[in-house]
Amino acid sequence: MMFWRSVVVKLWFTILLLVCFVLIILTVLLLQFFENFHVNKAEEEMLRTATVVSTLIDSEQRQDIILSTTDTVKSASSHVLVVRGNGQSWKAESDSGDFKELQKQWFEQDEELARVISGGTEVKKVASADGRKFLAVGSPLSGDSGAVFVYKPLDSVEETTQQTTKTVFLGAGIAIVLTTIFAFFLSTRITAPLMKMRKGAFELSEGEFHTKIPIITHDEIGELAIAFNRMGRQLKQNIDALNQEKEQLSGVLKSMADGVITLNHKRKILVTNPPAKQLLQSWRYEEGLEEEELPSPLHELFESVITEEREAMTEVTVQGRNWVIIMTPLYSNTTIRGVVAVLRDMTEERRLDKLRKDFLANVSHELRTPISMMRGYSEAIVDEVATTKEEKNELAQIILEESERMGRLVNELLDLARMESGNIQLHKEPVDVNLFLDRIVNKFQGVAEETGVKLLHERSGLPAGTVSIDSDRIEQVVTNLLDNAIRHTAENGSVHVHLHGGEDHFEIKVEDTGAGIPEEDLPFIFERFYKGDKSRKRSPSEEKQGTGLGLAIAKNIVEAHKGKISVQSKEGEGTTFYIYLPVENLPK
Repeated sequence: MMFWRSVVVKLWFTILLLVCFVLIILTVLLLQFFENFHVNKAEEEMLRTATVVSTLIDSEQRQDIILSTTDTVKSASSHVLVVRGNGQSWKAESDSGDFKELQKQWFEQDEELARVISGGTEVKKVASADGRKFLAVGSPLSGDSGAVFVYKPLDSVEETTQQTTKTVFLGAGIAIVLTTIFAFFLSTRITAPLMKMRKGAFELSEGEFHTKIPIITHDEIGELAIAFNRMGRQLKQNIDALNQEKEQLSGVLKSMADGVITLNHKRKILVTNPPAKQLLQSWRYEEGLEEEELPSPLHELFESVITEEREAMTEVTVQGRNWVIIMTPLYSNTTIRGVVAVLRDMTEERRLDKLRKDFLANVSHELRTPISMMRGYSEAIVDEVATTKEEKNELAQIILEESERMGRLVNELLDLARMESGNIQLHKEPVDVNLFLDRIVNKFQGVAEETGVKLLHERSGLPAGTVSIDSDRIEQVVTNLLDNAIRHTAENGSVHVHLHGGEDHFEIKVEDTGAGIPEEDLPFIFERFYKGDKSRKRSPSEEKQGTGLGLAIAKNIVEAHKGKISVQSKEGEGTTFYIYLPVENLPK
């Protein structure tokens, strides 16, 4: 099947078929011509012989002279029959012994030949007798009624025709062979460059853009080869440019923090970047979708964009994260061929917005109470509600304490803001951790004894030497943890401070047997203004309430030292805080 698809075969077969068609027509015409030519030639020769014999008879020559002359002028295969008007006849016999001679009666019975005797007209005819064909020619005698008939078998004429036919067929065969060779050579010559171009086109389709077609001729095929090579170079440049733009676009998409999804008009995903893939995986997991299915919000947004032919936006929540999706139509001329969706993770923005609102609410709440108390007690003094000096001093003392608490709150807020903005300044110095922790624990021994809490200090595994830390900041952290532990531990309870060190870290553990922290509050205790007392109510004399910023500040200080702080607690059983500082802070 591939053989007949070849251009070489098609061109060769077309030329061969055309030449064969022409040769067949020419051969048929030639054979017809030569056949008629030989018959006519034989008839004319026989007619000349009959005319010569008739002339001799009319000149009244002797019969022996006529017979000898007749034998001389007639062909070897011809027979001559002379029929005289007086009923006499004589013959000049032929050398052809296998041909049966015709009698006088046969000529007289043939209508056309009989006219020669009676009418005096010449007749040429192809006749048959006893199953054999022959040529017969009759010429009338002018002296008396009678005729000279010359006849010969048609086989002799056909032999000549057959020789001519063989010659014609031989010439046609030679012409066909030469045409075949010429056609194959010509088709190969023409199609060889085309075959090379075909091979080059396949190589181009496989990405081999360095393929070049040799230019052999300077005709149309040579110009086609030049155009093909130029096309290959231009195609390589275009592909390189497209690959460069594709790599650039891929790099831009991968480096984007926003997710990007491109869909065609059949909702099939064409392009995604890592954030978009991660969102789709979470989305499909949440909705229980298959790998190629689109989540329902994207379906609805897609339909809206395609129908209205304009940009659309929506906001969704997936696995606890907030995403804003902006979808825009993509056009091919005036037809929409798909859409591109940009997915932005707004979780952090929403969280910061909530923190801002909570921060304003918390600060307002924290400042409103002391300001109200200061205003109330100040009015009591101005309105002389307190009459004695002792009462006025007591009210003034409360106002002083509330103002100091407001000052601490403002200072802690400023410290926390600097820490969270990355502007915390650490003043590290060599510190003996054992002595450092002993000093802090001893400072709280008096407070613990007043509240009936047992304060214990243990250490193990710490190598000799000092550590490089900001002692004031770490003391602020440990002080905050100890203060919280003692304030939230009931009488006869205990607080353990455990120092553990190794070659790559040291750890401070503050463990108490106090009320503990509810499980639902554990994830939020390091946030600003966290308090276990949800009502946030405080009596003027209550000292066990803080600002709710201590643990948030402690976390920022520890993380500034490249450490970690964590907590474990069970409500009613106690709480344990862990401060882990890495080896970078330990001198060798």
